[in-house]
Amino acid sequence: MRWLALLLGLFAATAAAAQEEVVSGVSQDRISITANFEGSDLLVYGAIKRETPIPDTGLLQVIITLEGPSGPIVVRRKSRQMGIWVNTSSVEVDNAPSFYAVAATAPLEYILSQTEDLRHKISVPQKIRSVGAPQDVMDSPAFTDALIRIRQDEGIYGAAESGTELKDSTLFSATFDLPANLVEGNYVTRIYLLRNRHVLTSDQSTIYVRKVGIERWLYTLAQQQPAAYGILALVLAGLAGWAASEAFRLLRR
Repeated sequence: MRWLALLLGLFAATAAAAQEEVVSGVSQDRISITANFEGSDLLVYGAIKRETPIPDTGLLQVIITLEGPSGPIVVRRKSRQMGIWVNTSSVEVDNAPSFYAVAATAPLEYILSQTEDLRHKISVPQKIRSVGAPQDVMDSPAFTDALIRIRQDEGIYGAAESGTELKDSTLFSATFDLPANLVEGNYVTRIYLLRNRHVLTSDQSTIYVRKVGIERWLYTLAQQQPAAYGILALVLAGLAGWAASEAFRLLRR
C-alpha cells in the first residue's frame, strides 16, 4: 500500500503542475556598468496562471534565484609558518557563480526537500561544485564553506528566507540588491513553484550586464591588447606622479 500512496502523491503533484504556469518579468533586462556604477536594484515579479481553481493539495510556495556567470576559482588556506603567514594548501572549486542570491516565501528547509534541492541546485551550497581535491587536503569541504562565507560577507552570495512576497497564491515579487562589483555577463533569474516541498514548475529569464563607455574600452583593451594596456597604465601612472610632484612644488612656494 505504501507504493500506492507514493504513486497517488506523484500523480497529484503532476496534475497540480499541469494546472499552474508561471508568467514572470523583470524590472530591467539590461544593466550598464559605467565608471560611476554604484549598484542597482532588480525587481522580479509575476503571476501564476491557472485553468482551474487553486488546488487544495498543499500551501503554494515560491523560490526566486538570481545567478551570475560561473567559473572555476582557487581557494587557498594560509597558515603561520615561522612567524609568517603563507599559503600552505589550496583547493580548486570547479564551478562557482560570481553572484548568487535566493529569495523565498519561507525558509528553504521548510519548503524544499533535499532531493529537490539536489535535483534543481537551488540553495547556495548546491550551486558550488567541487569535484576533486589534492590528496594532502583532508577537509576539502571546509574550503567550499570558506568560499561561501567570504562571498556572503562581500554581499555577492545571499539568501532571504522571506524575500519573496506572495499574494493570494497568485501574485509574487522579490527585489534583489546588485552590488557595484558586478561581473560582466548574463545573469539568470529562475522562479520555482512548490507544494509539499516538491517543485511543480519553473520559469527563467536572462538579464544582460555589460560594461559601457570608458569601462568597456579599457576592458576590451586589457583582454585583446594586454601589452598596449600595460603601456597605457605606465604612462598614466607616470603622468599622475608628475602631476602630484608639481602640485606639491607649487604648494611649497
